[in-house]
Amino acid sequence: MTSVSNDETAEQRRRRRAGADIKRALRELNNQVALLNNQVGSRVDLRPVDLDCLDVIALHGPLSPSELAHRAGVHPATVTGILDRLEKNNWVVREREGADRRAVLVRALPDRARELFTLYGGMNAAMDDLFDDYSEEQLATLADFLQRASAAGLVETAALAEG
Repeated sequence: MTSVSNDETAEQRRRRRAGADIKRALRELNNQVALLNNQVGSRVDLRPVDLDCLDVIALHGPLSPSELAHRAGVHPATVTGILDRLEKNNWVVREREGADRRAVLVRALPDRARELFTLYGGMNAAMDDLFDDYSEEQLATLADFLQRASAAGLVETAALAEG
C-alpha cells in the first residue's frame, strides 16, 4: 500500500511541476508579447494603452466609450484622451448611435489596421509554423486551455476590481 501512496505523491508532484512550467511559460509569453507590442506601437506612434484599447475595439467593437473603459480596465476619464489620440490619427471613428443621438460608438478603421497586420506579420507567420507541429486535436486542446485561462483572468480581474 505504501507504493500506491508514493506513486500518487510522485504524480501529484509531476502535475504541480507541469502546472508551474505552464504558468512560467505564460508569464514569459506575456512579457514577449508586451515587448512586441511596444515595438509595434513605437513604429506607428501608439502608446501601449492606446494599442491595448485599439485591440479591444478591433476584437469587440463597435463599443461605447464606457464599455471600452470596462473591457480595457481603464478609467472612463482616461478613455476620452485615448480616443482623442486614436481618432486624431485615424485609427478609430466615433459615431452617433441610431435613435439616441447622445450615445456614441467607437469603431476601428480598417485602413490603419492593415498597418498593424503588416507589423504583426512575422509573429503571425511564426505562430502558423508552430501550429504545424501540432495535431488538430492538440490545437483544439491548446485553444480550449487559452480560452479557459482568459476566462479565469477575466473573473479574477473583476474580483480584484471589486475589492
